[in-house]
Amino acid sequence: MTGKIAGAFFGFLLLRNIIGALIGLYIGHLFDTAIKRLTNKQNVQEWLTSDDSKQAIFFYTTFSVMGHVAKASGNVTAEDIQTANEFMTQMHLSGEQVNEAKEAFNEGKSLGFPIKKKINLFKQYFGKRQDLCQFFIEIQIQTAYSDSILEPAEYELLLNIANQLGFTKRHLGQLIVIWEAELRFQNYKRDQQQKNRRYERRRTGSNNNQSQQQGRQQNHHHSASESPSILDAYALLGITDKESVQEIKRAYKRLMSKNHPDKLVSKGLPPEMMEVAKQKTQDIQSAYELIKKERGF
Repeated sequence: MTGKIAGAFFGFLLLRNIIGALIGLYIGHLFDTAIKRLTNKQNVQEWLTSDDSKQAIFFYTTFSVMGHVAKASGNVTAEDIQTANEFMTQMHLSGEQVNEAKEAFNEGKSLGFPIKKKINLFKQYFGKRQDLCQFFIEIQIQTAYSDSILEPAEYELLLNIANQLGFTKRHLGQLIVIWEAELRFQNYKRDQQQKNRRYERRRTGSNNNQSQQQGRQQNHHHSASESPSILDAYALLGITDKESVQEIKRAYKRLMSKNHPDKLVSKGLPPEMMEVAKQKTQDIQSAYELIKKERGF
């Protein structure tokens, strides 16, 4: 047996429940490599702690919990689906991986989804990796904000997830503030890019209807973005405008190191999610440059 069938079979065999089978859907394309490793190991536990297994669990849990967060406010909206699709596009997933991500997302929004059990499994593998747990929570915050509004039910779910992973209510609040600031940076950057494209089309006399339609689709769930403020920049770095230049530099270096894509992948982040991590570091860089310009250093 190969591919998805074998992946599902071994997932069920190794974890002794349906969770393993669902995870197996993702590791189908990793199966050939994984089974070779398994035959060279003395016990199954070694395989369960391998990079392939951990990355499969991170991938599956991320998308299934995204589906659950999207459903928390009552209905999965077009904005929720758009956010998930944009996330998949950003990850440059293959056609097979996109299907697996959608299966996980749909599983998460189904009635009776055992969210606590899923997070517990995730915690078994990544509970000691606060940076990866935080990255996971940040993705769920982004999902909750797909319509630019954090509903009470979404917040309660995020709080439960955060608490289960060892994060306090205060820490979650800080992550939400940081994401709101980061969102303004991203929206502003996207709007500026769209303005530049429209200017270029006018300058060249081009009337590319397809490009105009794509622009409307990309911006359909966000209003026209205001320029990010200097306070947004400080918030994104997790500091205040009262900090010294040295403290600002330390905060910047700490965040860049903590969110470095290669470092996160080495700790278990699926390589496909590297582009998401890169976006984070780009936003941190933009915030830092704005502060440098404001403070003159």
